[in-house]
Amino acid sequence: MTDVPAEFPPPPYSAPIKVSAAARRFILIASGTLFTLGTIGSNIGPAWVDERPAVVLALASRNRNLFGSVPFIDPLPYALIGFTRMFIAGMVLFFLGRWYGERAIGWTEQKAGELPAIYRWFEKAIDRAGWLVIVLFCGSNLVWMMAGHRRIDPRKFASLLAIGIAIRLAVLWAGGKAFEDQIRSFLSWMEDYQWYVVGGLFAISFIQSARKAKRDIPEVIHEIEHPTEQ
Repeated sequence: MTDVPAEFPPPPYSAPIKVSAAARRFILIASGTLFTLGTIGSNIGPAWVDERPAVVLALASRNRNLFGSVPFIDPLPYALIGFTRMFIAGMVLFFLGRWYGERAIGWTEQKAGELPAIYRWFEKAIDRAGWLVIVLFCGSNLVWMMAGHRRIDPRKFASLLAIGIAIRLAVLWAGGKAFEDQIRSFLSWMEDYQWYVVGGLFAISFIQSARKAKRDIPEVIHEIEHPTEQ
């Protein structure tokens, strides 16, 4: 029999957690808001990353925005905005996974298009080396939610998340500086077409969201109005 690390409770991690309806409602609304802002920030990035990098990072501190904004922003706001945005998202999705378990992970898989094999891989990796997975994959929604679902201690998760974000920001900043000329050249080349790209990205996001909205939105709205206690 394979031993499970002491910091994790035995499977299936199904013991109910008593949480107030207000807290559950807040986490659902916060996660939906962050997802919407992230979609806007990712789509608007090609047009604004050189002119309004702080706004783009506040909306979505994803790798391409972090990397592309380096030549156009000072280190301090880059670090503060990027760290804060990623840390808030990580903690919100951690508690979404902790309180909603399989349902929350299912929603994420549907939105991100993750394959079941990836879900199972992250599940095993979290159980065997949770600290390393959180640090290395600190930008993954699925990892954040899986860490909550597998009941990692919130304080431990917050510490590991902070370390992972700091490492990621440092690596992307160094990479952005190393390729600063290429980033500037690429964005300059795209200048005449950037709003066409933005329009195309929004169109793709709208089509993808519309296909899933009919199925997902009623369930989420019902949960916000009537949060489950178990």
